[in-house]
Amino acid sequence: MKVALVGIGKIAVDQHVPALAASPDWELAATVSRSGTVDGVEAFTDIASMLAARPDIGMVSLALPPVPRYAYAQAALRAGRHVMLEKPPGATLAEIHALQDLAAAHGVTLYATWHSRMAHAVAPAKAWLSDKTITRAHITWREDVRKWHPGQDWVFEPGGMGVFDPGINALSILTEILPAPVHLQAAELEFPANRQTPIAARLTFTGNVTADFDWRQTGPQTWDIEIETTAGRMALRMGGNVLELDGQPSQGENTIMDEYPALYARMADLVVQGQSEVDLAPMVHVADAMTLGKRIVTDHFNF
Repeated sequence: MKVALVGIGKIAVDQHVPALAASPDWELAATVSRSGTVDGVEAFTDIASMLAARPDIGMVSLALPPVPRYAYAQAALRAGRHVMLEKPPGATLAEIHALQDLAAAHGVTLYATWHSRMAHAVAPAKAWLSDKTITRAHITWREDVRKWHPGQDWVFEPGGMGVFDPGINALSILTEILPAPVHLQAAELEFPANRQTPIAARLTFTGNVTADFDWRQTGPQTWDIEIETTAGRMALRMGGNVLELDGQPSQGENTIMDEYPALYARMADLVVQGQSEVDLAPMVHVADAMTLGKRIVTDHFNF
C-alpha cells in the first residue's frame, strides 16, 4: 500500500522513513513538506497538490507539529485517504473528536499512534499488572530538549505542549498498563519566563500515582515508571523497553526508539480490517494538567 509522509523533520527522518523502508506493508510514494525531502521520493510542498496528483496513494502519515496537523488530516480524510497521526494526535481534544467523526463518515481509518506503547516491555508489564493491587506508582521522565528538539521553538509555543511532548509518552504507557484508570488531582507546571509552555511538571493522580517530568536533564536520560504492588515491585526502564521485577531485569531490550515499525504494522492491520483506533486517554491527562496546574515561573530558556 502506498503512503505519503507529511512533515519531513527530525522525527520523520529518524523514525518514519527507516520504518517505512523496512515495512513489508507500505511503500513511501510521496512526501509533503515546505523544506525537507527524501531521496528518490516524489516531493510536494502542499497536501492539496499531492492529493490531487496522486489518487493512488491510499494513506497519509502526518509527522508535522500538532497545531497545523488538523487541517492536513481533514483534507486527507475528506479525500478518502486513511490517516495516521504522530503523537500527540492534535492540538486539542475537540479537533480529534471531529476527525473521528470525519473518518467514520468517509469510511476510512484514523489511527492516533502512541509509539512508546510499542516499546519492548510494555505488553509484558501490562500482563504482569493485570491481576495486581497497586499501592504506589511514580514516573520519572527527564530528558534534554536541546538533544531531542534542537532549535525547534514550536515546542514552547501555544499547542507545542512543552515538557508534555515527551511526558505524554510516559502517560501513554501508564494508561496502557494500569489495570484500572486514574485521573489527575493536582499539578505544578514550571514555565520559563520567556516561553508559553512548561519545561517541567509534577503531577498527582488518584491511586497514589505521581509523575515528575523535566526537559532540562543533560547527560544520561531518565525514562522510568516504578510501580509497587501487594505482590512485589515492578519497574519499566529505558522508556518502556526493560522490565524489572523486584529489582531484577525480567524482559525487554536495553535499546530505545524501536517502536515505529510496529506502528506501521498496526496501521496496516487497521486498514485491512476497516477499523480506526483513537485512544485519547494520555491527552486527557495533559489537558487536565493544563487546567489544574499551578503556574510557577522559572529561568529563561533559549536553545
